[in-house]
Amino acid sequence: MNNHPDDATQFRCFMVREDAGRGVHGASETLTDAQLDAGDVLLRVAYSSVNYKDALAASGRGKIIRRFPCIAGIDAVGVVERSDHPRFSPGDAVIVHNHGFGVTQHGGWAARARAPAAWVNKLPPRMSLLDAITIGTAGYTTALAIDAMEANRLAPERGKVLVNGATGGVGSIAIDLLAQRGYHVVAATSKLEQSDYLLALGAKEVIASSSLPTGTRALESALWAGAVDSLGGAPLAALTRTVQKDGVIASIGNAAGFELNTTVMPFILRGVRLLGINSDNDVPERALIWQRLGSDLRPRHLAAIANVQPFDALPQIIETVLAGKGRGRAVISIDPAVAG
Repeated sequence: MNNHPDDATQFRCFMVREDAGRGVHGASETLTDAQLDAGDVLLRVAYSSVNYKDALAASGRGKIIRRFPCIAGIDAVGVVERSDHPRFSPGDAVIVHNHGFGVTQHGGWAARARAPAAWVNKLPPRMSLLDAITIGTAGYTTALAIDAMEANRLAPERGKVLVNGATGGVGSIAIDLLAQRGYHVVAATSKLEQSDYLLALGAKEVIASSSLPTGTRALESALWAGAVDSLGGAPLAALTRTVQKDGVIASIGNAAGFELNTTVMPFILRGVRLLGINSDNDVPERALIWQRLGSDLRPRHLAAIANVQPFDALPQIIETVLAGKGRGRAVISIDPAVAG
C-alpha cells in the first residue's frame, strides 16, 4: 500500500521487543500508520485474541516471532479503511489471520492493522465481529480439521470422538462443531470442575485426562473413531495407540510438547490416519472454510466460549494462557467504537 496523507494517524498497540538486557518483553506503545508493514488492506481493529501461540510469542517462551520489534496477535477482526485490492472495499467487515500476521509482520494487538489481501477474508453474512474473533484462528483450524477428518471417512456412526485439551479454544469449538454434526464427543480435560461447561457445548462424556491410557505397548484398546488433539507430545502418542481401525486423528497444536514418540504399528495394523492441520492456506481454501463457518460449520455456543477482556489486560491474559488456566477463547476488545 502506497503512502497516504493519513499515514500520520496514531493508534495504540502491544509491541513485543527483544534486547540483551531484558530478553523478549512486550508493552503498550503508540505508533502511526506509516510504521505499519506493507500490505493491500488497512483496517480498523475491533477485536483480537490470545492464542497459545500468541502467548508463547509475547513471552519469549517459544521461538515464534521472526523479527523484532513486532506487534503480536495472529488474528484480528475489524472494518476495512483502505484497500488496494479489488476483493475489498472500505466498510467491509473482515478477519485477518495466520501466515506471517503477528510473526513476520505486525499483527492484531493494535487498533489498526495492515496485511496482504491473501491473509484477509470477508466475514460470512450475518456473522458479527465478536462471533468472528471468537471463532478466529482456533475455530478456523478446527473447521479445517473436521473437513479433513470427514474427507478421511470419519462419520458419527463409526464411534466416539475424543477431544483433548477440551476447555481450550480449539477444544471448545471442536466439541461444539462435532456435537452438532451428530458425533458422540468425549471431552478429556484436567479441569473436571468445568464439566458443566463442556456438557453445555455438546459433549456426551467428560473424562479426566489422567484417566486416558498411557501404556507403552505398541497398541492399546481401540477406543476412538477419531480425535482432535491440540496438545501434541505424550497425549498425541497415546492417542495413536488407542484409535480404532481406520480411525483418524487431527493434530493441531503442541501445548504438551512437539516431540512424538510412537511406533508404526497403529498405522500399519489398524490403518490409523494422523492428519496434520496447517492453517496457512491459499485464498480458495480459506474462502471455502470461512463459508462453511458461516453455514454448516457455524458454532452454536460462541457466547459461552468467548471470554472478552480489555486491551489493558493483555499481560495478565498471556500468563493465564501459558499456565493453562483459561477457558474457551481469550478475546481482546481493541476498539469498542469499531465493534459497534
